[in-house]
Amino acid sequence: MGGLEITVLLGASVLAGALLAPRLRIATPLVFVLLGLLLGFVPSLRGIELPPETVLLLFLPVMLFWESLTTSLRSIRRDLRGIVLMSTLLVVLTAFAVAGVAHLLGVPWEAALILGAAVAPPDATAVAALGRSLPRRNFTLLKAESLTNDGTALVVYAIAVGLATGGSYTPWTITGMVALSYLGGIAAGIVTAIAAYLLMSRLRSALTINIALLLTPFAAFLAAEIIHASGVLAVVVAGLISAYLGPRISTAASRRQRDAVWPLGAFLLNGALFVLIGIEVQAVIRTIDLRDVGWLLLVTLAAWGVLLVVRFGFLWASAMLIRLLDRRPSQRLRRMSNRARAVSTVAGFRGAVSLAIALSIPLGEGAGAVDGRNEVIFVTAGVILLTLLVQGPLLPAVVRWARLPADTAAEEELQLAERSITGAALARIEEIAADVGISDEVRERLTRDYYEALELANARVQARVDREIEALDAMIDTRDPDADAEGELQGAVVAVGTAVVSPLARNEEYTRLRLAVLDSKREVLVRLTRDGAVDDDVARRIHTRLDVEEVRLRGPESLE
Repeated sequence: MGGLEITVLLGASVLAGALLAPRLRIATPLVFVLLGLLLGFVPSLRGIELPPETVLLLFLPVMLFWESLTTSLRSIRRDLRGIVLMSTLLVVLTAFAVAGVAHLLGVPWEAALILGAAVAPPDATAVAALGRSLPRRNFTLLKAESLTNDGTALVVYAIAVGLATGGSYTPWTITGMVALSYLGGIAAGIVTAIAAYLLMSRLRSALTINIALLLTPFAAFLAAEIIHASGVLAVVVAGLISAYLGPRISTAASRRQRDAVWPLGAFLLNGALFVLIGIEVQAVIRTIDLRDVGWLLLVTLAAWGVLLVVRFGFLWASAMLIRLLDRRPSQRLRRMSNRARAVSTVAGFRGAVSLAIALSIPLGEGAGAVDGRNEVIFVTAGVILLTLLVQGPLLPAVVRWARLPADTAAEEELQLAERSITGAALARIEEIAADVGISDEVRERLTRDYYEALELANARVQARVDREIEALDAMIDTRDPDADAEGELQGAVVAVGTAVVSPLARNEEYTRLRLAVLDSKREVLVRLTRDGAVDDDVARRIHTRLDVEEVRLRGPESLE
């Protein structure tokens, strides 16, 4: 089957999965994998192979970069210690634990260590696709861990392949490899992000800004590969820095264009990748001797069980150690219950990176070959399927069982930010109007609008507080804050007198003043975000609202 036919088939599979998942009430990635397994029975598709370079160089940079752009930097800073421990020490412990169990079951040690390196890191794209039922903080922590743990897994993989092909390593050699992977990947990501910032800050067209943004993850990956560092980590660092600098290097139009295109592209790539994983599993199964299938299934189940046990045990042990060493009140607030640890354990999905590592095992004969390559690929694919097809559907039930406390911080911060930026705009509206040459009539009109918006926001906050103290019933019977605010707004609009200047001139002034006020609100929002008062996810939601308003004021031609 040719490349065009495969492309159409993958696109049709992604479309079918997107249509079937809501009807079947199954997570969309699981439907994609099942479709891939079914396609594997088609004889003409049995020759399809998934080269590891395709995953590492085509799929992952775009998907990881988008996940990095939409990750909360404040949450990463707050839980940095836990993220570092889980993306380094936990990966190493998991890799060696899986290798030990697989070796006891008959897998050669070098191949067992490669297997451990392959299945050790949770996959960021799988977590992002299947972990939406998690509370916000748990999801952010797991997502940050999944974005940064691939560098450790790739170092363990390189050591295992080196041992399998006759290499030798000293503690100093291993330390150097880890340092190069992490420090080199971070440096490549920083340099690429700075170069992208210098370029995009000089661009004004939405199209050219987003073309430069699209090139950023591939440039970061290439820069890291040149110095033999972690390309995955370079992409993540470049994405985090680009997210932090986003308000400075993009416009409202470019952000609206990006937010419309990138999620679609990431969804298509993610869907195609899961379908290919299903097809690849079929291909791997056909390479295995039927007499070894039962043994390999046992190894697969054992490796999967080790992943769950080690992850839960590490979370418990690290929490006990931190509890002994850090008794600050802020640390007590971050402690996890055993039920929360169970949720994090079930949410540790494996995916594309694991399969790419397994497929990267060298082919050949003699000194360059690795014994047990097909077995490692089989077990890795089996572990991926178990995490997706068992842990995926199980996660919502585990979340409900855990009875984790409701996370209302996002909504509270959203209301705080909206009130803050609106209040700041009101405080400066006279100064802004004078700067851009606006008449008193137009300034007073916008002032009334913003007062109504502020009163409406305050009413919503009050309604939330009233609900929390269970005293809202009497108020609901007599007053609807939203309806009152709308009535007052209509009265304010009716109360505007007959304009002295022409309607076109007044509208042009009103538009200029609103655009200037939007810029002022963005400045306040950026300051709130950098001070840590508002989370990055909340800030992105408000930036989106402000961008929509700006594009509406400027017209659709601003998107070009």
